[in-house]
Amino acid sequence: MIFSKPKFWDYKKPSIWSIILYPFSLIYLLITIINKIFLSQKKFSIPIICIGNIYVGGTGKTPLAIEIYKIFKSLGKNPCFIKKGYDFVSDEVKMLKNIGETFQGKNREKSLISAISQHHDIAIFDDGFQDLSIKKDLSILCFHSNQLIGNGNIIPSGPLRESLRSIKRADCIFINGNINMDFEKKIRSINKNIKIFYSNYKLKNIDNLKDKEIIAFAGIGNPSNFFELLKENNLNLKKTHHFSDHHSYSKKDFDKIFNKNYDYDKIKIVTTKKDYFRLNEKQKEICNCIDVDLEIYKKNDFETFIKSKI
Repeated sequence: MIFSKPKFWDYKKPSIWSIILYPFSLIYLLITIINKIFLSQKKFSIPIICIGNIYVGGTGKTPLAIEIYKIFKSLGKNPCFIKKGYDFVSDEVKMLKNIGETFQGKNREKSLISAISQHHDIAIFDDGFQDLSIKKDLSILCFHSNQLIGNGNIIPSGPLRESLRSIKRADCIFINGNINMDFEKKIRSINKNIKIFYSNYKLKNIDNLKDKEIIAFAGIGNPSNFFELLKENNLNLKKTHHFSDHHSYSKKDFDKIFNKNYDYDKIKIVTTKKDYFRLNEKQKEICNCIDVDLEIYKKNDFETFIKSKI
């Protein structure tokens, strides 16, 4: 779904809009509860790892899915990615296909059957925590420390796809960013046995940008997180352009971003890898793609944990 996230979703105190929309959130919650009651889970012959979220977008699912793929590949396994085939997630699908075999379709069960028939021995779901029709062997929920759960309300009153109580179904939490003991305490009050890990992004290809003025644009779940990351790496960020998640860039958009009067010996235009996959060839010529590595704190502990589950 392509949309611009309302600012009030991340307000720490109730806003007039969150209050007005709250009855619709209760309806949404009721529908999800009814669906859970009537769904039965199907077990498959290979282990399934699900990297999901309850906060809508911008939590780092895809980079973590890629890291987990690399871990199992290094162990001699033959993993694959499963991605639900909505047209608007083509950027994420391209990122996954750039790493390993990816099965995309509107039915995850059919994708799993195809993966098994091609002798894959581990399936990694990028998203799918809310899909209760398939039994997962390991469920991981992702959060970003800048937003966590926003105002804590469910769509449309807030940014949550389901109640925080759904953490009961998760085996592991990943928080991208700063350590937050208060949030950890809240999580463990719901699921006392859950494992909590932290990660951070390390920018890879920025040496040629350090003495430049930076114009940055992003159409991801939380563009501000990308812009803050540039600042944290001491890049001279002069101007930013925010777009909705999975935004398809037009000539009009680039007329706003690209200024013919810029001195491109001094100025660089940068964007995320996810955005870069959505650009046409002409647009790519004038943009720098910022690539990142996902650094997992206590990675050895995490590897031991996921191997124990599979």
